[in-house]
Amino acid sequence: MEGCCDRAQIDSNVAHTVGLWSYATEKLKSLGYLCGLVSEKGPNSEDLNRIVDLLAGLGAERPETANTAQSPYKKLKEALSSVEAFEKHYLDLSHATIEMYTSIGRIRSAKFVGKDLAEFYMRKKSPQKAETYLQGALKNYLAEGWALPITHTRKQLAECQKLLGQVENYLQTSSLLASDPHLTAEERKHFCQEILDFARRQADSPGHKIVLPMHSFAHLRDLHFTPSNAVVHVGGALSVEITVCSQMPVPVPVEQIAVSIHFSVEKNNYRKTAEWLTKHKTSHGGVNFPAETMPFPTSQNSLPALELHEMFERSPSDNSLNTTGIICKNVHMLLRRQESSASLEAPSGVALEDGAHVLRCSSVTLEPGANTVTFRTQAKEPGTYTLRQLCASVGPVWFVLPPIYPLVQYDVYSQEPQLRVEPLADSLLAGIPQKVKFTVTTGHYTVKNGDSLQLSNVEAMLILCHTENRAVIYSNAREKASDASLWVQSSDKVTSIGLPAAPAYHLIEFELEVLSLPSAPVTGGESSVLGMTEPHRKHKNTQETGHCMATTDHKVSIDCPWSIYSTVIALTFSVPFRTTHTLLSAGTRKYVQVSVQNLSELDFQLSDSNLADIGDSTDLQLIPLNTRSQQPLRSKQSVFFVWELKWAGVPPPPLRGQFSVGFSPASAKQLSISLKPYTYDFQVENFFTLYNVKAEIRPPLGAELCRTGSLCSLEVAITRLSDLLEVDRDDALTQSDEYFSTKLLYEVVDNSSNWAVCGKSSGVIAMPVAAQATHRVHMEVMPLFAGYLPLPDVRLFKYLPHHSAHSTQLDADSWIENDSLSVDKHVDDQPDSSSIKSRGSVHSVTSSEHKGLPMPRLQALLPGQVFNSSTGAQILVIPSRDDHVLEVSVT
Repeated sequence: MEGCCDRAQIDSNVAHTVGLWSYATEKLKSLGYLCGLVSEKGPNSEDLNRIVDLLAGLGAERPETANTAQSPYKKLKEALSSVEAFEKHYLDLSHATIEMYTSIGRIRSAKFVGKDLAEFYMRKKSPQKAETYLQGALKNYLAEGWALPITHTRKQLAECQKLLGQVENYLQTSSLLASDPHLTAEERKHFCQEILDFARRQADSPGHKIVLPMHSFAHLRDLHFTPSNAVVHVGGALSVEITVCSQMPVPVPVEQIAVSIHFSVEKNNYRKTAEWLTKHKTSHGGVNFPAETMPFPTSQNSLPALELHEMFERSPSDNSLNTTGIICKNVHMLLRRQESSASLEAPSGVALEDGAHVLRCSSVTLEPGANTVTFRTQAKEPGTYTLRQLCASVGPVWFVLPPIYPLVQYDVYSQEPQLRVEPLADSLLAGIPQKVKFTVTTGHYTVKNGDSLQLSNVEAMLILCHTENRAVIYSNAREKASDASLWVQSSDKVTSIGLPAAPAYHLIEFELEVLSLPSAPVTGGESSVLGMTEPHRKHKNTQETGHCMATTDHKVSIDCPWSIYSTVIALTFSVPFRTTHTLLSAGTRKYVQVSVQNLSELDFQLSDSNLADIGDSTDLQLIPLNTRSQQPLRSKQSVFFVWELKWAGVPPPPLRGQFSVGFSPASAKQLSISLKPYTYDFQVENFFTLYNVKAEIRPPLGAELCRTGSLCSLEVAITRLSDLLEVDRDDALTQSDEYFSTKLLYEVVDNSSNWAVCGKSSGVIAMPVAAQATHRVHMEVMPLFAGYLPLPDVRLFKYLPHHSAHSTQLDADSWIENDSLSVDKHVDDQPDSSSIKSRGSVHSVTSSEHKGLPMPRLQALLPGQVFNSSTGAQILVIPSRDDHVLEVSVT
């Protein structure tokens, strides 16, 4: 080709001719090996006879190259003539082939030619020239995942490194070969013995350390802490157990296995407490490390799968199919170049950490396979300790695993002594002896005999002393250490609790019974004085405020032997009952109803209920109607007690009563007491019945019963029951020549929508203030449903004119402001004929004042001052005859 082509054509066609050059190089190498031209001593007699036969077999050179000075015939004949000539021609041919492959970008092929060249140099005892080519070939094999070529090339590289005296590289390659499963057992033992022999030779003459990566020597499988949550106090013992899997074929004596540790303290001078660490750290105590990766960065099995897709190209003019094929969309992942990646055979560059915190274990023999190594240490300084680096030393050879991943840490804390007081139940109930648990965390303090807790006594809370109290001592890991007796002594002001002796970083737990003396549920301001009761309301949910329990806080000051400062604790007691009273009327008869509601989750038995008049009134009698010796009161339920009031004087005296009730839990398993803890005071000032309201509905004239859709007559009779009293003296009261009168507003309302009120449903009347004075109001109503219908409600209010000076002095809560009233200008002159418009029409106060009509106000009558004798009354309504749809209301 050189004879018929110029140099430019040959260079432009290198991609097509480089294969011939590679083939020629390979064949020339084969001839050299066959004829002994590559050996160190040169060809022997047999090799020389073979060379002669080969030269004779070449025959005469062809005429077209006979006149060429450097023809292939002459080069081959010259190469077979001597060792020096063969080496020259083989090297020229090899380097030319490598340059051609490199120029066209076929680096992989160039490196494989270089590997053949390295073998040639090794035969010629020139390892310094062979190393570069062996490293390049090995890098390619590692990138492509060829296991057997990797092993073979490493053996060649080990021989090369040994000849060059590269101790660190040779030991690293030997460790890789000693753990290589593709070698025989004898070969693996040989390379392992090379490491051991080197360590033994250097033992007598210590020199610098040789640091190698550990992945070929051994790998870390798992790690376990004791204690399991990896949390220990200052001075406590911690052990770390690791499992190391040796990959060497024989037992390896290791001088020491060490773990370097990085120590850190929390920022802002924050020290993690034992409670925080216990809450936030898991207690599994073990860490499993991922399995070792393949000994080469990328293998054929780890490549992603092919993403093949169809591809069509059509003509833009007639949409005819021009090209079809298959394309790979992830070709960039499959054909990534790996040559630039760092070789595993290069010097590791691992730095051996030498810090102040190191865990060591000496004289360990690592057997092939799994080995357990235990490190023990005593915590000294509080902080976080992170395991960073694992290393094993075989003489001067150190195998290092940096870093340890996933992250492994243990914490050391320094704990201050603490006292915690908490109830055993979900909530403490006032009036019942209940147990409270005291927990003393000794921390760095050692509790001595004679140490005691001094509790300041609270007047409303008692600490009940028993003859025998026991305390249990635990370690910080909640392991029971011992128990001891506990003595409690109480005086007028202080209760002393003697603590048993306990070492540092232990827990002392004991229980005492406390009793909060009950008081009536009250609300008020909080007190910050120690020993004082702080009543308040506790609302768990804004939607359930009607069922919340009133609570009382008792603050107790405790003096502890380890501190000059007092510890203040607050115990919250919930009042389990809510007691309310209601004044009931039946004509002129009066009753007091007391409701006791159980707000707690317990069941109780109420006993010895009593209502007494504490006003020392001789004219007033309280007659119980439904009082029993014992009544069950279950959780979230209520019990009612009723007393009838009878008095001799006129007017009756005000009642200032006191209600008390005793109780005991219904399931008295741990509480078998019966006492009278709760007293409820209340006052009933105005329980006079002033008016009796009676409503009556009559059927239309000529009909016996009311029918749906027919107008019926409603008559409301308002009767004054007593003469003038003090409660009547207000601006609604007017005086004429003959009698006093007061202005009332009546209103007929049917909230159940059974009746339609026709015409005027409300009005203002002038009611004479005299016993048995009666005012009657007539109106028409229409039943909307058939059945027994309840009568509409009739309401009464005091009507106060707008010019009332007294209106500004009354309590705002006793007023009902009606923004929708439209007042007739002659309301004072004609009170009975005044009309009140529908409540659906809205006229605000501001708009009325703008028009010059100030709004009057309505004052509600006090409870019990109006008795409605028609409450609960019903009237029969029959359906109309021509109705084909019947609607019946049943109430």
